[in-house]
Amino acid sequence: MEGIIYLLQQFWSMVTPFGISDVIDIAIMSFIIYKFIMFMRRTNSGAVAKGILLFLAALLVSTYFQLNTISYLLLQVVDWGVIALVVLFQPEIRRFLEKMGRTTLGNVFNNQEERNELDSAITQTVEAYTSLSKSKTGALMVFERKNMLDDAIKTGTALDCTVNAELLKNIFWNKAPLHDGAVIVRGGRIVGAGCMLPMSGNVNLSRELGMRHRAGIGASEQTDAVVAIVSEETGSISVAVGGMLKRHLAPETLERLLRNELMPEPVQDDSAAKFKLGSLLRFVKGDKQDGKEDS
Repeated sequence: MEGIIYLLQQFWSMVTPFGISDVIDIAIMSFIIYKFIMFMRRTNSGAVAKGILLFLAALLVSTYFQLNTISYLLLQVVDWGVIALVVLFQPEIRRFLEKMGRTTLGNVFNNQEERNELDSAITQTVEAYTSLSKSKTGALMVFERKNMLDDAIKTGTALDCTVNAELLKNIFWNKAPLHDGAVIVRGGRIVGAGCMLPMSGNVNLSRELGMRHRAGIGASEQTDAVVAIVSEETGSISVAVGGMLKRHLAPETLERLLRNELMPEPVQDDSAAKFKLGSLLRFVKGDKQDGKEDS
């Protein structure tokens, strides 16, 4: 009994100094760690982060076993490593600071504004794709989600404008200088045009698929982006998500698919989840009526 009382006294002595400042301190650190993890997941920096962790593990092991030469070399690398990391992650650091600078108490309104912009972008895209499909004008659009596509944007022309149907038709006009590449959309705004995408490595793809479709599938394999494609040969509309290509879509089906992928409604409870599942089943059934089966 005395042991239990002693343990309770020790616990109380640790809890008693715990004040509001400690709660704020822990909350801030938790937020920073969470943002750091999400930052690593949203960018292509995960492999670099793993390399850094392995390097630190090697440093700890060499220090523990008193491998003096290796420890000395690794410590020298650490001295210059901070500068190297700043250079290596310069785009990510700049983007993070810009985002922090735009952060205000009105983020709720900003998020709603971005959602409205994305809603308009989907409407304008469907309108443009309907026209491009009829004229058999090839088109390739990538809607960015969590994975950033900065590397692809660098291969094309950086832009910052709203998505407009007439603008898209001009970009993809077969005599326009940017018509061969992809248009990249971030948060409802066009951020790049004429961009090159990685080709799919899937050897089982149909031979009917051209370079535009293979690039769209490749982008959806390597990122979580949603890619919308218009075939230059047939004018058919396709969408690639997660390496899977859904072909021969009607404009109405394209709009439903883009909204389901880019603007999903939050599920509040089990009944809402069942309703969403039922809508998805009706959506799949509707696709079979709208166009041909996937190939």
